[in-house]
Amino acid sequence: SVPQQGLLGLGRGPLSLLSQAQHLYKSTFSYCLPSFRSPNFSGSLRLGPKGQPIRIKYTQLLKNPRRPSLYFVNLIGIRVGRRVVDIPPKALAFNPSTGAGTIFDSGTVFTRLVEPAYVAVRNAFRRRVKVANVTSLGGFDTCYTVPIVAPTITFMFTGMNVTLPQENLLIHSTAGSITCLAMASAPDNVNSVLNVIANMQQQNHRVLFDVPNSRLGVARERCT
Repeated sequence: SVPQQGLLGLGRGPLSLLSQAQHLYKSTFSYCLPSFRSPNFSGSLRLGPKGQPIRIKYTQLLKNPRRPSLYFVNLIGIRVGRRVVDIPPKALAFNPSTGAGTIFDSGTVFTRLVEPAYVAVRNAFRRRVKVANVTSLGGFDTCYTVPIVAPTITFMFTGMNVTLPQENLLIHSTAGSITCLAMASAPDNVNSVLNVIANMQQQNHRVLFDVPNSRLGVARERCT
C-alpha cells in the first residue's frame, strides 16, 4: 500500500499551517528529512518550541517583501573541501528589491545555485575529484562513471556553517554505474536570482525555523 501523501504548508504566507495555528505552535517548527536510501523513510516534524534541540547553530532569517512566504538566509560563502570558492558577491547577495538571495526549501529536491556561483563551485569540485572524464546525466553536468571520493561542500551563512558529506552531495543512477554531483544551476526564469538549499542537501539534518526570533538552525541528525 502507498503511504499517505500530502502537502503541509510550512511557509510564511497567511494560508500556511503555521500562520493559521500561530497560537498553538508559536511559529516554531523543525523537521528532519531522511535519506532517499533509508529503508523505512520516516522523517520527523516537530511543531512548537517544546522539544526542539538546545544545541544547534543559528543564522538569521531575513524577510524578502517580494517573496514573503520564503525563508531567506544570508549565504556569505561556499567552501569546497577547505578552500573558499571565488564567487562574485552579487551571486550570493540578499536583495529585497529583486527577490535575490538564498532560501531553505524542502519542496525543491536538489540545490540550485545562481549560475556564476554554481559554475565556480562545480569547477572547484571537479578539480578536487581529479577524474578526467566528466559526463552529464539528466539535469546534472558533473557525473562520473568510475567511483569517486567527493570533497565536502560547506555553505557558510552568517553565524553558522553547514558542512555536507558525500551522502548529501552525490546522487547515483538507478543502475548505480553513474555518480553525479546533486546540484545544478538556477533555472533561467524568475528564480534565476535565487540560491535554493534543497531537500537532498538537508537530509539527515534537523532544520529548525524559529520565526519569532527570526532565526534558522541546523544540526546534523540521523533522521530515520
